[in-house]
Amino acid sequence: MAWGNFSKAQRQEFLATLIVLCLALLILSFWSIPAQAQDVPRAAIKHRADLVRAAHAAWGLDAPVAAFAAQIHQESGWNPEAVSRVGAVGMAQFMPATARWWCEANGLAAAECQPTNPTWAMRALVGYDRWLFDRVRGPSEFDRLWAALRAYNGGLGHWQQEAATVRPALDRVAVDSACGHARRHPSFCPENLGYPRRILNLLQPRYLAWGRGVSA
Repeated sequence: MAWGNFSKAQRQEFLATLIVLCLALLILSFWSIPAQAQDVPRAAIKHRADLVRAAHAAWGLDAPVAAFAAQIHQESGWNPEAVSRVGAVGMAQFMPATARWWCEANGLAAAECQPTNPTWAMRALVGYDRWLFDRVRGPSEFDRLWAALRAYNGGLGHWQQEAATVRPALDRVAVDSACGHARRHPSFCPENLGYPRRILNLLQPRYLAWGRGVSA
């Protein structure tokens, strides 16, 4: 039957039914999105492409992008202007001394050392993770990244002193068991040990749509 043969009331009823069906489909499509994806902050989306590029540049095309995204989520909630109570700044939450050391190690001039610049912060985070990852051992990528993340959170000097107590076994189990034997007080251990656990176990699954993660 042609559309023109319907009465005005019938046409209105048909259109109302169509609108209801469309709304129902939209609601269903929303609920079909994994819960993890819904938990990705809106602020993160605009940085996704830049993080992927930075990760590939430092780690290769098989970079664990999801782990790095989770780390930024943990560090700053994707806020480029974040400042911690101890003075760490930017999305990667580099301490000023660590930022200066990283820039000098990579031949960057003082003017190029910009922790509050999102691009700088993402490149520095994945680069520093790579630097730390290359200096630990372990039976799996997960174990090595776990130890590297603990080093990232604990601070370079702290990690170097702590690692010295467990040489030559610079792996996850050894570094975890050494917590409290370095210059930082043992009261910091729960936070430092919980740092990789939150990133790799809790936050990483939210970002698997961005790229590969690491699993135990």
